[in-house]
Amino acid sequence: MSKDISPILERMGITALNEMQKEALSVIPQEPETLILSPTGSGKTLAYLLPVVEMLQPDCKHIQAVVIVPARELALQIAQVFQQMGSGFRAFCSYGGHPFDKEHRSLTEAPPDVLIGTPGRIVDHIENKSIDLKQTKTIILDEFDKSLEFGFSEEMKFIAESMPSAKKKILLSATEAVEIPDFMHITAPKRIDFLKNEPVKGLTLKEVVSVEKDKLPALRELLCHLGKGKSIIFANFRESADRIANYLREQGIECMCFHGGMDQPDREKAICLFRNGSVNCLISTDLAARGLDIPEVDYIIHYHLPSTGDVFTHRNGRTARMNASGQAFVILYINEIRPSYLPKMLKEKVQEGCPIPPPAAWATIYIGKGKRDKISKGDVVGFLLQKGGLEKDELGIVEVKERYAMAAVKAEKANAMLKKIGNEKIKGVKTIFELVK
Repeated sequence: MSKDISPILERMGITALNEMQKEALSVIPQEPETLILSPTGSGKTLAYLLPVVEMLQPDCKHIQAVVIVPARELALQIAQVFQQMGSGFRAFCSYGGHPFDKEHRSLTEAPPDVLIGTPGRIVDHIENKSIDLKQTKTIILDEFDKSLEFGFSEEMKFIAESMPSAKKKILLSATEAVEIPDFMHITAPKRIDFLKNEPVKGLTLKEVVSVEKDKLPALRELLCHLGKGKSIIFANFRESADRIANYLREQGIECMCFHGGMDQPDREKAICLFRNGSVNCLISTDLAARGLDIPEVDYIIHYHLPSTGDVFTHRNGRTARMNASGQAFVILYINEIRPSYLPKMLKEKVQEGCPIPPPAAWATIYIGKGKRDKISKGDVVGFLLQKGGLEKDELGIVEVKERYAMAAVKAEKANAMLKKIGNEKIKGVKTIFELVK
């Protein structure tokens, strides 16, 4: 690397790169084709963004790199990492569920250096001539196996064929059991392989027996037995996730649902509340198994077992991350057939009659202004500390989106703080302040 990356790492609060990131930093600038295989949560986004930023040219009038991802949440997460790098280059995030006309105007007025988006939406922009990728030199397929699994093969092929100058090709996956698509015309990629068939360090696998075929009562007893802590409950179907969430709410257990059948604002809300600790239980399909930035998950619960061992591994990868410990529980009906990939597990003796888990320690405040109104994270923090009368330890994670912001505050302080700020202005602008439920 010819450029000093230490200022970027310092801005991001990173003291050192891991071995996979170091190798990517060395390989990508030198190789035309790179395949990075590394587990969920290992930092693949930064691994390719660092060398991509080095390759960007200042004052360029066209899009220099395109990052294609399978889901909106991953696109937004990558865009956030790019912004945190503070490189001086501009990235633009494009995805379905976001106003197309607004994206069209932004892209035609000032093409970004890096376009990050979902396959269908990027195709829409190519067809509507919002973007011209004929001079774009770098294409990145992040979680490309998931894009293929979600049925985006034709869209990705169309995008790749719209980029005749793309000689730098970077593919990333958290699983090895997938073929590189022919339309990428990759012949001999340099492999950066950090996938190992060994259990995640710090992860304990446990089995919970359900005497009933309907596992809902067993799930409830397990959550009550576990008490405090953040849990992701995986189900195989959207309808099942909704059913589980409705049942748990009826039992008085706070939870949020997350799956592809939900509207984008509801999905963003669910992840935000789970990430900031306003809700400690997330019920999801495998949409949450990879790509999302959800730190400090204590428990993974497999309500349904996935069809493959790879997906089982990805789900478990949501916990025991960054040298932390975690537990994964598999709820099995007493007569359920065990898939061959399932290892031997400890049996968890669930204590019956435990009280329901305590309410979350945090509550989330919605603020009706965001980035487009020139509101920054620092603006929100300063406003809530000064006008809301909060102490620093009473303010949690703050997320500023394009049109709004959300801030976690200690639950017992939320209502009193809302009364204090109800008639206040943030940066001189009147807006809505309300509790997110």
